[in-house]
Amino acid sequence: MTEPGRSARAGVPERPTLDGIEDTWARRWQDDGTYAFDRTKTRADVYSIDTPPPTVSGELHMGHVFSYTHTDTVARFQRMRGRTVFYPMGWDDNGLPTERRVQNVYGVRCDPTLPYDPQWQPPAAPVDDAARKNPTPISRRNFVELCGTLTVVDEQAFEALWRRLGLSVDWSLTYTTIGRAARVASQRAFLRNLARGEAYQAEAPTLWDVGFATAVAQAELEDRERPGAYHRLRFAGPDGREVLIDTTRPELLPACVALVCHPDDERYAGLVGAVVRTPVFGVAVPVRAHPLADPAKGTGVAMVCTFGDLTDVTWWRELQLDTRVVIGRDGRLLPEPPAGVPAGPYAALAGQTVAGARRAVVGLLADAGDLVGEPRPVVHPVKFYEKGDRPLEIVSTRQWYLRNGGRDAGLRAELLARGGELRWVPGHMRSRYEHWVGGLTGDWLVSRQRFFGVPVPVWYRLDDTGEPDFAHPLTPDESALPVDPSGEPPPGYDESLRGLPGGFVGDPDVLDTWATSSLTPQIVGGWETDPDLFGRVFPMDLRPQGQEIIRTWLFATVARAHAEHGVLPWRDAVLSGWILDPDRKKMAKSKGNVVTPMALLEQYGSDAVRYWAASGRPGMDLAFDPAQIRVGRRLATKLLNASRFALGLGAADALRAPAMQPLDTAMLAELSGVVATATSAFDAYDHTAALQATESFFWRFCDDYIELVKERAYGTGPGADSARAALATALSVQLRLFAPVLPFVTEEVWSWWRYGSVHRAPWPTTYEVDRAIGGTADAGLLRLASDALGQVRRAKSERKLSMKAEVPLAEALGPADLLDRLTLVADDVRAAGRIGRLDLLPGRTPELVIACAV
Repeated sequence: MTEPGRSARAGVPERPTLDGIEDTWARRWQDDGTYAFDRTKTRADVYSIDTPPPTVSGELHMGHVFSYTHTDTVARFQRMRGRTVFYPMGWDDNGLPTERRVQNVYGVRCDPTLPYDPQWQPPAAPVDDAARKNPTPISRRNFVELCGTLTVVDEQAFEALWRRLGLSVDWSLTYTTIGRAARVASQRAFLRNLARGEAYQAEAPTLWDVGFATAVAQAELEDRERPGAYHRLRFAGPDGREVLIDTTRPELLPACVALVCHPDDERYAGLVGAVVRTPVFGVAVPVRAHPLADPAKGTGVAMVCTFGDLTDVTWWRELQLDTRVVIGRDGRLLPEPPAGVPAGPYAALAGQTVAGARRAVVGLLADAGDLVGEPRPVVHPVKFYEKGDRPLEIVSTRQWYLRNGGRDAGLRAELLARGGELRWVPGHMRSRYEHWVGGLTGDWLVSRQRFFGVPVPVWYRLDDTGEPDFAHPLTPDESALPVDPSGEPPPGYDESLRGLPGGFVGDPDVLDTWATSSLTPQIVGGWETDPDLFGRVFPMDLRPQGQEIIRTWLFATVARAHAEHGVLPWRDAVLSGWILDPDRKKMAKSKGNVVTPMALLEQYGSDAVRYWAASGRPGMDLAFDPAQIRVGRRLATKLLNASRFALGLGAADALRAPAMQPLDTAMLAELSGVVATATSAFDAYDHTAALQATESFFWRFCDDYIELVKERAYGTGPGADSARAALATALSVQLRLFAPVLPFVTEEVWSWWRYGSVHRAPWPTTYEVDRAIGGTADAGLLRLASDALGQVRRAKSERKLSMKAEVPLAEALGPADLLDRLTLVADDVRAAGRIGRLDLLPGRTPELVIACAV
């Protein structure tokens, strides 16, 4: 490995170009270890970043480029500030998205009852639609291996794109959420949660995704507007009274366990406590009162079923109602009716899909005369798993939960307090955290009925009848982790006893992907496996992430660190906005409006794409705009060419020499202010403000300052020396100011005349710039000279003359004190404007006016 500080200077090329510099510098940075984390530094010298691991289930899109570029600017800035930056990259490769991708790519499905086939080979990918519709069943182990194979391919493509984008991560720290370190940390944390009573198992109503065949947590829900219809049903009340209810789910009529109305609804006050009978089935159900019933919705009385939605669950639990489950895990109505429901009418529903059962029940209601009027169409919100494509059902299942404050007021208060300790950027994002924590209605469901994930690390004894003892799970020693209970016996048991009375059975489930991702600081920081590293990086400095996963990733990570370590997992959280399409709609793969970045990176260059990304502040949405990318390309090109010009004037040999001339010191004084502004902005995670301040100055530096001093810089003597010294300092400082956003072009230019990497160079300071100023400086002189030159240019343009045209005579009019200051830079203005004579006429106008005789 080459020592970064001694890399040779390349010299200024004859024809500098942006083409190909990404490949050149990506290789050089890797070979030189430019971004390697230094484990010898103390915690005070470390800046550690808990990088979000992107889901490896498809392609990266511009939203990823947007947010990861923001994080990279922070890493580069902190590195230049003298911190050793702990900046890992992770791949979130376990869970449902990966399984779905494997199923679609290879046309397979997992069947845990099948034996492992070591000779099995996957079909050539991708397969056709017929293979996807009739997938080949394979064993769990074969399926998991196939998931692992595909994620490796995807991860290589992701890494190539990130390297092309110029992310300054230390690739030796890369981790995956299904890798050994992640499995060990995830299982260790779960076992400790279990030992402390924070993890528990319960049989309860569960949100269930029929398509994925797994339980879903509250944090993974989203409402989607779907068409439906209100059906008005007639229940038979006491003394012949009819009770009408409106429902969008008539198929749940056999699951009805009560009717409920609001306690203050006088229309039904006489019915509360009475019994009514369901239409078609004739089942007696009570009428109860509950404040969640909405008198203004429908008829004001609602049908409580087990279970149609989350409100049903609340009513069932709080009113202690019976349970009549009719929908199974496959999304079809169970073959047998629940207790107390007659089998005759139910037979028409048994085994039907939800839609089929709905049609059948509506027919039965119509035949019985208990369907009042016609169904009324409605569009209403329906609960979906955020990655699913079928409405969720609620079924009763046994699952593992972690306590998260949803049912514990004390823990809820502690987690809210943690949110108050965290620095939020932007600050208003804190309210989203507080809203989520304050609105939790239950604990975190962390088990999933899937395959490619971290196994729940427990087994269960089987009694003499073969029934599992769920109350006393068998657990491994931490030293044995990771374990897979589906293929390994528990301590003290032989594999031959699996599934036999008196033997054992492994828990078949895996942990929710968030149960592993919520431990990313611990996984990459070496928790319990590398105490020295963990002490240097944890708690971490920064968590960058999307605003939409505050409720999942951010909250879950806070909850896990609070339970295990009693601290926040990081000091600052920076939340990114969304990328919008031209119609101002959020880009999302599910909407089909995403733009993939590789073609743009190849067409315009990585610096140009990064420039576009850096134009959006944390928490603010940004429209995808190729025009802005083209602006970034123009900026990178100008930086290349302006640097070549300045170095061609001999600036490289004048570095650290003082600038003495008024225009030169004025430029440096203004640059000192830019350094202060950019530094403060980066400290506040406002990369956009830093870029704007730097870019604004840079264009004035190129268009005005260089033009004003180039004639002087071409010459000899003190004036020329001063110009070259100012150019050298300005170029060195501006390259470093741009470096976090434009890493490739700044590194390219730096290599022409400086040793080492610009990304290992110290961040510029106002002291450094001020030290290059010889004598006093009037920061406003550059703007004054620019104004004067601009008026000369405008006069030539209006007369359609070349900018090189001579101006025999120009008159400067304005206040006396202003013209006195103009005399300090008059020689440079005359040279740049090709003015033969410049007369100063004080007192004629209230502001500067340059009148040109051309």
